[in-house]
Amino acid sequence: MALFSFSKLREGLKNVTAKFGLAKLFASNKFDDSFWDDLEEKLITADTGLDFTEEIIDFLKDCAKNKNVKTPSDLQNIFIEKIIQELNSIPEMGKSFEINNKPLVLLMIGVNGSGKTTSAGKLAVKFTQSGKKVIMAAADTFRAAAVEQLKIWGERANVRVISQGQGSDPAAVAFDAYKAAESSNSDLLIVDTAGRLHDKHNLMEELRKIYRILLREAGQEKLQVVLVLDAVLGQNSVAQAETFNAIIPVNSIILTKYDNTSKGGVILSIAKKLRVPVRYIGLGEGSDDLNNFDPSEFARALMDLNS
Repeated sequence: MALFSFSKLREGLKNVTAKFGLAKLFASNKFDDSFWDDLEEKLITADTGLDFTEEIIDFLKDCAKNKNVKTPSDLQNIFIEKIIQELNSIPEMGKSFEINNKPLVLLMIGVNGSGKTTSAGKLAVKFTQSGKKVIMAAADTFRAAAVEQLKIWGERANVRVISQGQGSDPAAVAFDAYKAAESSNSDLLIVDTAGRLHDKHNLMEELRKIYRILLREAGQEKLQVVLVLDAVLGQNSVAQAETFNAIIPVNSIILTKYDNTSKGGVILSIAKKLRVPVRYIGLGEGSDDLNNFDPSEFARALMDLNS
């Protein structure tokens, strides 16, 4: 269930909507080869991805032929429903994390600057506000500033932050934090990790070590690998996701800076290629601006339609 109004989502997606330009395209009375060319260009430019672009255009052409569609406007709702159907075909798309067995562990991963620490903090705020007991682990031991940043979020959310000295073993921090969460009967453990380039083998191996320890301690049912991606990067984010997923299994995705991107189709590309749910999108800088992703409202916002 979305935790924000449709008007807020539409405002947050204004750059995406403008870039797509779909509302104007589908509102035209011109229904010929140029329409399909324009649609293809807009989808690809917005980083929807070639695979999904080809699939949806073939689908719409088939609908236009078999359903005797006369104008682009007649295809608008069909297009919207196709997007919603595609996104909702992925289990847990847009859903909050469910805590069935305590403590649920969220292992936050991603490249430098993607917004991992901020997203970890926002999740802590979100869950403490819903009455859950949360602990955070500062497993980014490379930068002292990262630990301090997480501690600031810990103060905001009123949660305990487990940390060690700079340069210590991040896997040891994760282990200690899990034991602390377990002994204190916490509902949720959020493990923040160092930002790392997805093509650096040694750093990725360290991440794999953290994952192995948490998997051993928590078990598969209580461990979620959460990949945080910068939506502004478009297809580069998709490439990052594919690389991380090849190292450790990614269970969920958070897309940050979505209100600043013109590459809104990246959600569709991720859905098509990875089949991993996008649970949250960032639509601002406030602690309450990490919002559940709603496929239906997303598709309608792209067309600048009222809810």
